[in-house]
Amino acid sequence: MFSIDPAQFAPLLDKFNQQGWVLAPHFVPAALNQALLADLQQQQLQQAGVGRQQAHSINADIRRDKTAWFDGQSAAQQQYLQLMQALQQAFNRAFFLGLFDFECHYARYSQGDFYHKHLDAFSGRSNRVLTTVSYLNTVSQGGELQLFSEEDQLISSIVPTAGSLILFESERFPHQVLPAEDERYSIAGWFRRNNSLQGHIDPPN
Repeated sequence: MFSIDPAQFAPLLDKFNQQGWVLAPHFVPAALNQALLADLQQQQLQQAGVGRQQAHSINADIRRDKTAWFDGQSAAQQQYLQLMQALQQAFNRAFFLGLFDFECHYARYSQGDFYHKHLDAFSGRSNRVLTTVSYLNTVSQGGELQLFSEEDQLISSIVPTAGSLILFESERFPHQVLPAEDERYSIAGWFRRNNSLQGHIDPPN
């Protein structure tokens, strides 16, 4: 087990307030990171798709990673979800975002796997507010996450490093994963709030 000190989020919140995204090295404690990596390697991963609900489909021209959604059954998953719940509470207190839920999945990028440029949410059409990516291993080359501005200018190219977390506004920043060379393991997640669209609540899944 590990303790969560809300004060540890202060630098992260300050940086996010300045630019709408933040990279936090060593965010996930090393022991938990190792437990999550071991847990991922026990999962039955499936080819990842694109789109939501009826629009969901498999398209290897867009993305080629394999994923497994968290079910909260393992101790490692439970501890990670506790950490993200604490982060959710910190963001709600600081920015009044109304975040109510968090969903996430493991992702494995094998050699040659990629995910082309995309947004995780579209204004008025999704309840994803903040995107998170936690890296479970360090890679020597390939698999960088590239973050772009709203004007499609490259902001940062982030090399996966074990224990680090990147967090950004889902509607604001297009991003892509470059083709992997080393095996790349991560957790992709989204903080969400309910949106009402034409009288219907945007479903939580």
